[in-house]
Amino acid sequence: MQVLKILSWIWRSGADIYLDKEDNRIAIKNQNLIPKEVMQAAEQDFQKIDEWFKSWKNASSDKITIMKMVHHFCGWQHNEKLNEWLCAEDDSLMMFDNWMVVLAKNGWKDVYEDFRQYENDESNAMSRKLYQRAITYAKKGA
Repeated sequence: MQVLKILSWIWRSGADIYLDKEDNRIAIKNQNLIPKEVMQAAEQDFQKIDEWFKSWKNASSDKITIMKMVHHFCGWQHNEKLNEWLCAEDDSLMMFDNWMVVLAKNGWKDVYEDFRQYENDESNAMSRKLYQRAITYAKKGA
């Protein structure tokens, strides 16, 4: 089973699964909302889930932002601030769309696959620019 498919099921159930910064272990909030079969799949692939979360531990801010954007657009994890920004700035929304096109050209065809393996210099430059735009937008609202 694909890790992101399992995680998306958990997030869409209303529960939250994340890497706890205190002890570097997987934590779940509202576990009672997770369907039994989803929890069983998560338990079977626990090691892969743990590795996926830990692979993001030292990621740059631009990579974290682009990951949150993907999760938001897939409907897995709603992010109100990202939503407000992208609704207010059409150019940023189009840049995100273009970033996804670049990854698709590199072979990313399944949102349940980790996009990082399809990145290249062009997509990396775009993600850095998107991050800079997000920071600029956030500062305007501060």
